[in-house]
Amino acid sequence: MKRVFKRSDVGQPVLMIAMLFFTILQTKAQQIKPSASGYAPVNGLKVYYEVYGEGRPVVLLHGAFMTIEGNWGQIIPELAKTRKVIAIELQGHGHTPFSDRKLSHATLASDVAGVMDHLKIDSADVVGYSFGGAIAYQFAIQSPKRLRKLVIISSTYKSSGWMPEVNNAFKGLKPEFLTNTPMKTAYDAVAPDKTNWTKFLEQMIAYAQTPFDLGDANISKISAPVLIISGDNDGLDKIELIKTYKLLGGDVFADMGKMPQSQLAIVPSQSHVSLMMQTNTILGYLAGFLK
Repeated sequence: MKRVFKRSDVGQPVLMIAMLFFTILQTKAQQIKPSASGYAPVNGLKVYYEVYGEGRPVVLLHGAFMTIEGNWGQIIPELAKTRKVIAIELQGHGHTPFSDRKLSHATLASDVAGVMDHLKIDSADVVGYSFGGAIAYQFAIQSPKRLRKLVIISSTYKSSGWMPEVNNAFKGLKPEFLTNTPMKTAYDAVAPDKTNWTKFLEQMIAYAQTPFDLGDANISKISAPVLIISGDNDGLDKIELIKTYKLLGGDVFADMGKMPQSQLAIVPSQSHVSLMMQTNTILGYLAGFLK
């Protein structure tokens, strides 16, 4: 029976699509055991991490409501062949316990730096997807000396970087939309306290509904090379995305001057979630940029 969504259900179709791809990502994820894992005591929280491979370190920051396996299961096995991969589960996600501590870009980015301190990593490349991409931008702003290269996948540093439809969908999100979903199943499988699910959702939804802007001036000061990867139909406002690329020194006539150190990749026929399923494409961009 076909259901017609009401205006109050504006966030539900987005979540239904996301859940479909989340299920596929979990099914496709390759099983590879970390060489190390544990909890870093950071800012009053125990932040969970996993380490794979050896080489120059690269930090992975997942999307909202996701886990290391759900977001990076296909990426880690290949990256770990030549790199030391540090995958982190941010506050309330996966193995990292829920906390009443208010979510903020600055605090979460500080958590990332704290995990690096715990693992005695002075600097690293950082890759962030969606929610994790915004945290990666903040990390670049507040810990510039610890960043080698930055990769932002389908993310923005300000609310207006999303299309109006996306921001409207955020406004319509409700915890009950995620009841009996693959995301809930993944949470229950690893969360230290499964009873915090609803509190976690309420916290994340409030965070998503709060407008933010890390500042054009701050983005323009990022000195590390930045690779932006976006789907052509992933919900990002492409005019704002080009403005971001300009702030990073891109969008120039390189035949008449120096090629910028930052890069922009628009992947055709991809949505926000399906982009993360393009494993070979993403790995190809990462290999070329991070080498």
